[in-house]
Amino acid sequence: MKRTHVLSAAALATTLVATGCGGENAGGEGDTLDVWIMEGTNPDASAYFDDIGEQFTEETGAQVNVEFVPWADAHNKFVNAMAGGTTPDVAEVGTTWTLEFADAGGLADLTEHAGDTDAYAQGLAEAGMIDGRLYGLPWYAGVRSIIYRTDVFEELDLEEPTNWEELREAATTIAEEKEDMTAFPVAGDAEYSVLPFIWGAGGEIAEQDSDGTWTSGIDSDAAREGISYYTDLALEDDVSTTGATTWKETDIQDNFIDGTVAMAISGSWTPKAILEAAPDLEGKIAAFPIPGPEGGYSPSFLGGSHLSIFNGTENEDLAWSYIEVLTNDRNAELWSEQTTYFPGKQEQITPFTESDDPLVQPFAVQMSEAGKGVPATQNYGKVQGEMVLQTMTQSILNEKSSVDAATAQAAEDIESILNEDS
Repeated sequence: MKRTHVLSAAALATTLVATGCGGENAGGEGDTLDVWIMEGTNPDASAYFDDIGEQFTEETGAQVNVEFVPWADAHNKFVNAMAGGTTPDVAEVGTTWTLEFADAGGLADLTEHAGDTDAYAQGLAEAGMIDGRLYGLPWYAGVRSIIYRTDVFEELDLEEPTNWEELREAATTIAEEKEDMTAFPVAGDAEYSVLPFIWGAGGEIAEQDSDGTWTSGIDSDAAREGISYYTDLALEDDVSTTGATTWKETDIQDNFIDGTVAMAISGSWTPKAILEAAPDLEGKIAAFPIPGPEGGYSPSFLGGSHLSIFNGTENEDLAWSYIEVLTNDRNAELWSEQTTYFPGKQEQITPFTESDDPLVQPFAVQMSEAGKGVPATQNYGKVQGEMVLQTMTQSILNEKSSVDAATAQAAEDIESILNEDS
């Protein structure tokens, strides 16, 4: 998707001064904003948002009413609210929903407020844009890299892989030497595990032509090269387990916690949960960015949330002031500490990329330098709902289809869904 640059970097920096608040000095004495935030991301959310509310009131004179919404109920709640004219002023919106809601006319255009979108993580910003206009401001995101057992690597004298061949060699060495462990699970029911290899090889899920038509690249030579590499780790190199054909990401995590997995694609939010469930692994795990075929990094999906203003608000400037408070440097850092997710602004990610924490720095580098979004269209959620990529991967792993046949079918399905009238 094309991006616009409404304000210069200098103008943006002026807006995001020390407190990051009240860029437009929107007065709100006597007003109350309604805000919806998804429940569960931050275990200390009530205290956090009480503090945000106090800062916002001090800055603007307005009050704020925050409602926490369970993720499982959120999509329908938003749809019903838009239909009934009962939307909040500001809300956290999952990145895969933003374009759907914007296309339905529910979200305000934030382009003029946000300024230069290069100030944000690219994949996260593009996920909130239609025709160069921004409807979801990047708030936070998680990204997947590769976690591994440092004790296993040390025992086998292995180094962190820096390209695909080294990744294969490390996995095959572990498989040969550690018969009681799965060296590198090739999970068939985890779409975000196969994407880095599609993207790393230069493939794309789909791209939009100038006439608006979507064409899938999942059956391109590049995509097939990446998919073949990924599935061959199981079928040819025997570094996975047949059970992993049906594994979801949660299954990978559970088996890592159990001590039966040596190396796996996993989210930046998982190390904390792993160590809480298996404290004996403290000091025995680390991470590295997913390597590219010949070096560098393979892109990994950025999953997280935007902040959006709904068109029903009576004071858009005041709503934007709340977003500024929520995303200023101090509050973004605190949110990241409490949730283990990274902030959406590039300059706020930088301190994490310079961290000496082996369970933080690699993920931050992955997000900053090799984070990517899925096709920016409201119909992509239907591709996920139909489990197109999972079906493709499982058919290959189960040896029911060749890579060529499975990707051809997936490409047909993706194009059919993305080109549906929405």
